[in-house]
Amino acid sequence: MALTRVSPYESEAINTLYRKVGTATDVLALGKNVRDVLPSASNRLVDAMGDVSEALRRAEQEFAATEKHGIKVLLLDSDDYPQRLSQCNDAPLVVYFKGTTNLNARRVVSIVGTRHATPYGIDLVGRFMTQLRTLCPEVLVMSGLAYGIDICAHREALRQGYETVAVLAHGLDDLYPYAHRQTAVEMVGHGGLLTEYMFGTRAERLNFLRRNRIVAGMADATILVESASQGGGLVTVRIANEYGRKVMAFPGAIGAQFSEGCNQLIRQGQATLITSATDFVETMGWTSDQQRQKAQEQGIERQLFPDLTADEQRVVEALRQQNDTQTGELSRLCNMPIGQLTAVLFALEMKGQVRALAGGAYHLIA
Repeated sequence: MALTRVSPYESEAINTLYRKVGTATDVLALGKNVRDVLPSASNRLVDAMGDVSEALRRAEQEFAATEKHGIKVLLLDSDDYPQRLSQCNDAPLVVYFKGTTNLNARRVVSIVGTRHATPYGIDLVGRFMTQLRTLCPEVLVMSGLAYGIDICAHREALRQGYETVAVLAHGLDDLYPYAHRQTAVEMVGHGGLLTEYMFGTRAERLNFLRRNRIVAGMADATILVESASQGGGLVTVRIANEYGRKVMAFPGAIGAQFSEGCNQLIRQGQATLITSATDFVETMGWTSDQQRQKAQEQGIERQLFPDLTADEQRVVEALRQQNDTQTGELSRLCNMPIGQLTAVLFALEMKGQVRALAGGAYHLIA
């Protein structure tokens, strides 16, 4: 926690140091000799590492506050940390979570867009969620609790019985915008609130831009519903593309102000055009959960000598070496994107080779 306070806006450098050195304690012990491990360290980071006493004091205060208010402190190398996010080179070392859901759900989608949602955009969110609920009843929905498309996504998720998580641009002692407080309270029992910021951190512009990387990094895919030619949704989509995650967008009428961003992304090949939840599920390779349920009801017959694809064989071999492994770690071991991995794991389940465990881990059936 203290390490995240040393130089708050250099997540990638801090993350690199932590991964190289192994513990936060040892990183802090480097002091101004940080360039011995990270030659590219900025002057600002070197100076900040010279005196970490204030960072340690602030971390002690935050730790006491999290215990008092029942907030979970999730560390980068812990099993309950969002595994998809941990794959990102600028993932925060620590995130703070108030909620009940599993952040490593089998399927996670981020839905973002303009703060000035039109009736068209609001209707798209409603129809998409209703269709998706039929096709895939178990999906964790991410967004940023902002006005417009974000809050529509959260509220529609709750209406459909989905778990939904908001990534905040401030500490958990605050809520912005306050008008969404009632929805946020409901989400704590049916999803949660997540942030990288300590108590006392206010909602500043830079924080909103930085939280977009978490919205993108937490999910298998990011969907842009409506966006003008510039906006926060486009930032989230750009980051999702950089992370190698799927990006999709709903098209809009030519000349419509809040469809310009979506149409532009589609035209430039930076987002896949979708018009429905069926399009989305097919693009993701998410076979309908109805098929899964049917197979389970009929009984999945385990094949002693299954016909496995090359990708399936890679996953099986990884689980033979390290069974009961989280999807994030499996993705790393197999050098396979999370979205592709989930489709492979589903196929292996249908072939009776693996089974899902609590917390997003998978077990190879002997």
